[in-house]
Amino acid sequence: MKCSCDLTTRKVIRAVLMVILLSVNVLVGGQAIATDQLTGKLVVTGASTLAPLIAEIGKRFENLHPRVRIDVQSGGSSRGVADARQGLADIGMVSRAMKDEEKDLYAFPVARDGVGIILHNGNPVQVLADEQVVAIYRGKITNWKDVGGKDASITVVNKAEGRSTLEVFLHYFKLKNTDVKAQVVIGDNEQGIKTVAGNRHAIGYVSIGTAEHDESQSVPIKLLPIGGIPASTENVRNGTFPVSRTLHIITRTPPTGLAKAFIDYTRSKAVHDIIQQQYFVPLVD
Repeated sequence: MKCSCDLTTRKVIRAVLMVILLSVNVLVGGQAIATDQLTGKLVVTGASTLAPLIAEIGKRFENLHPRVRIDVQSGGSSRGVADARQGLADIGMVSRAMKDEEKDLYAFPVARDGVGIILHNGNPVQVLADEQVVAIYRGKITNWKDVGGKDASITVVNKAEGRSTLEVFLHYFKLKNTDVKAQVVIGDNEQGIKTVAGNRHAIGYVSIGTAEHDESQSVPIKLLPIGGIPASTENVRNGTFPVSRTLHIITRTPPTGLAKAFIDYTRSKAVHDIIQQQYFVPLVD
C-alpha cells in the first residue's frame, strides 16, 4: 500500500508540474505571438532627403518583425503628399513644414535637417554673402572672379519643382523659382552632389546631412557657411544655423495597426542612433 501511495503521489506531482509547464508555455507563446503579430507591407514614398533614413529604420523594423516589409521610394515631398492623399502610399515623407492646404493630413515629425550651399572643394571661394547667392541664382553674377574666385563661368544647379529643398532655399533667400537662372536642374540630393563634385565651377544646395555624409566619404564637395554660421549638423542641433527644417512622415487618416507601429518606432529613441548616423538631428522625446 505504501508503494502504491508513493506512486499515486508522484503521479499527482507530475500532473501538477505538467499543468504549470503548460501554463508557462501558453503564456510565453502568447507573448511571442503578441510581440510578433505584425505582418504585411507598407509603401512609403516622398522626400529624397528622408528616404535613406526611413529605409534604414525600415530594415531594423523588418528584423524585429520578420513578417513585415517596408518599401521606401523617393520622388520628392510633393509625391509623398499626393501619394498619401490618394492612397497610393501608406505613409508619405515630407522634408519641410506642412502647408495650410495639407492640414487635412496627419503629420509626424521625425528629425531635423538643414539646407546648405555646396561648391566643389577645389573652388577657392570659402564664403558667399546672402546677396551674392541671390545674385548668382538670379543670373546677375555669372563669373567666379566677381566673388573672389577664378575667372570661370558659374554653373548654377537648381532643384526641380516639387522638391522641399527647393522650397526651403527659395524661402530663405526670398526668391521665386521663376527668378532662378539655372544651367542644371536636378532631382534628389545625391544627384546634386554628384553634379557639383563633377564640376569645379558649379554651385548647388542640398541637405546638410547628406552633404556631411558624402564629405566624410571623400566626395570632393564643401559646405559654405550661411549668415556667418558654418553649415553643420551640430549647428542645426543647437539651433544657430538659419536654414533648417523638420522632416515629417504623413498619413491620410489616423494611423492604426502596422502603420502606427512603424510610425511610433520611427519616432522613438530606439532609432536615434540611425538618425545620427544619417547626419540628421533626433527630436527630443
